[in-house]
Amino acid sequence: MVREIVFDTETTGFDYVKGDRLIEIGAVELINHMPTGRTYHQYINPEREVPDDAVKVHGLTYEILKEYPTFDKIADSWIDFIGDAKLVAHNASFDMNFVNYELKQLSKQEMNWDRCIDTLEIARSMFPGARCSLDALCKRFNIDNSARTFHGALLDAELLAEVYLELLGGKEPSLLLDSKSVSVSNSVKVSDEKKNYRNPRTFYLEENFEEIHKQFLEQKIKNPIWNN
Repeated sequence: MVREIVFDTETTGFDYVKGDRLIEIGAVELINHMPTGRTYHQYINPEREVPDDAVKVHGLTYEILKEYPTFDKIADSWIDFIGDAKLVAHNASFDMNFVNYELKQLSKQEMNWDRCIDTLEIARSMFPGARCSLDALCKRFNIDNSARTFHGALLDAELLAEVYLELLGGKEPSLLLDSKSVSVSNSVKVSDEKKNYRNPRTFYLEENFEEIHKQFLEQKIKNPIWNN
C-alpha cells in the first residue's frame, strides 16, 4: 500500500523568517494513487495582521482568522493525519519551510525532505519552458478549477491531487495481472471466465501445392532474400 498526502498551505506572506505565518492547511489522502475521501482542513490564527496583498490572494483577514486555534493547538492533529506518508506539494519548498518552521518552534519533529514530492519540479521536467502554475496545469489537463476564485488550501490540494495523477500518467489505475483475475485499484475485479472458441478451420490443399507456390514465387519475386 502506497499512502500519500497531497497538501497545500496559505500564509500571511512569503517569508517566515521575517514573521509571516501559516493561516491555513488543506490536505487530501491518496492510497495507491487513488483519493480515499479523507481530507484535512484547518484555519490557523497567525496572531498578527494579514497584509492586504495576501488577503487579495486568499480572502482571509485577521478578523476571520482570530477565531481559530493557533498552530500549537492543531500541530498534533496535523502530525497524526500525515503519519509517515509521502508528502506531495506544488512548489514544495514553500509549504515545507512554513510548516517545518512552525513545528520547530514547538520542538516537534520536522517533516523530512526525502519524503516530499514536488509536482512543480515534475511538471517543469515534463513541459520545459511552459507555464506550470496550478491553474496552468489544470487547463492543460482539462481539470475544472472554476471554483478557484480565491486560493484555498483544501480546494488547491484537491485540484493538485488531480494534477498529480495526470502527471503520473493519467487517472487510469495500473492493472495487476495474474492467471485468475484482473485487479483494478484493489476494488474492481474482472474475472477470467472461460469462453467458447470455434475449432480451427481446415483447408484442402492439392498434393503439388508447394511446387506450384514455389514456381509462383520464382516468377513474381526477383532475387528473394531467402536465397541469399
